[in-house]
Amino acid sequence: MITPRGRRVAVDVGSVRVGVAVCDPDGILATPVETIRRAKDGSDIARLAEIITEYEAIGVVIGLPRTLRGEEGSASRAARYFGRQLAAELDDLSIEFYDERLTTVTATQALRASGVKAIHARAVVDQAAAVAILQGWLDAQR
Repeated sequence: MITPRGRRVAVDVGSVRVGVAVCDPDGILATPVETIRRAKDGSDIARLAEIITEYEAIGVVIGLPRTLRGEEGSASRAARYFGRQLAAELDDLSIEFYDERLTTVTATQALRASGVKAIHARAVVDQAAAVAILQGWLDAQR
């Protein structure tokens, strides 16, 4: 199957923050966008919808945090619920889930290796995880 040209937005859903990344229209490179604070009032979903609209994204890739055995637990259920909330906000938008095992660990290690201090890493680790999710998805589409 040929993947249509256009930007995708990736989301790393956490209980406190949501990392967001976007790719170029040709689907070659993922880059960080921002970290959104989770909110019970739905403002996090609204902000993500704004980003998707701003970048004219044709699809969303949500990280699905499976266990190391490949099973889905409470974090996976939370990511799927987040996806349903987003789908309700944005009609006709393609939403896919992509296995994100260890992306946060990988992102944290990469930030540490590049000299980012742990106290500053919290602000960008969720974005870096979203980049890893999207880049993995893009590479798998080729």
